[in-house]
Amino acid sequence: MFADERRQKILELVRANGAVSLRELARVVRSSEVTVRRDLRLLESQGLLDRRHGGAVSTGGLSHEPTYSEKSGVAAREKAAIGALAAGLVEEGDAICVGGGTTTQAFARHLSALRELTVVTNSVLVAQELARSRTIEVVMTGGTLRGSIYALVGSTAEQSLAGMRVRRSFLSGNGLTAERGLSTPNLVVAGMDRALAAAAEEVVVLADHTKIGLETMSRTVPTEGIDHLVTGEACPEDVVAQFRANGVEVHVATAGPADEQDTDG
Repeated sequence: MFADERRQKILELVRANGAVSLRELARVVRSSEVTVRRDLRLLESQGLLDRRHGGAVSTGGLSHEPTYSEKSGVAAREKAAIGALAAGLVEEGDAICVGGGTTTQAFARHLSALRELTVVTNSVLVAQELARSRTIEVVMTGGTLRGSIYALVGSTAEQSLAGMRVRRSFLSGNGLTAERGLSTPNLVVAGMDRALAAAAEEVVVLADHTKIGLETMSRTVPTEGIDHLVTGEACPEDVVAQFRANGVEVHVATAGPADEQDTDG
């Protein structure tokens, strides 16, 4: 790949996803991290993107929130595998919280086999996945609909969780590092995710490898507040080791064959 082609591909990836880690960029363009870092410096000098710790973001990207349509086709097979593995952390009779996102939507698809379960969620997508189940009670938080991500947010949504206590909260986000924890670009979404985390005895983070190594504007759950991380096999081994060293139980999912349909629906 010529330099101009490589830089164009990098720019397309960053614009499409809002933020991309250095490792992921190097993997996709099949170049060294040193080369990609040099490309990022040039693209930043041209005002086309912003460099951040561990990767790059679109201009203003610390606060850029990708829409559902932008995220739904990214790492779809990996998200499906993460969702299936995370469902193993749910037991009959549990009460759980599930946050918004395409990965948590994939997780919800694997809950229908449970005969007795209560799911508290602010995600329209999660509720839709579970709506036909006769054995799962779905409790929606209420609040203001954030249409770009199909999630309910705001003070009403947060207050609806006051006094609730569930076994586990399953959350996703836009960035995850061992140093800072889970983060999201939007302050209102971050407030809701914190409320979901506070309602649970344990927090489970679902994150595909494209989120690893990225930081966005608002931290939702610090690393010490994460009990389980469910990620894909493309997550770097040194990052897995960092989380485990911080007391996080890491579960690594294996994605299906590459010829499976690469969509989140």
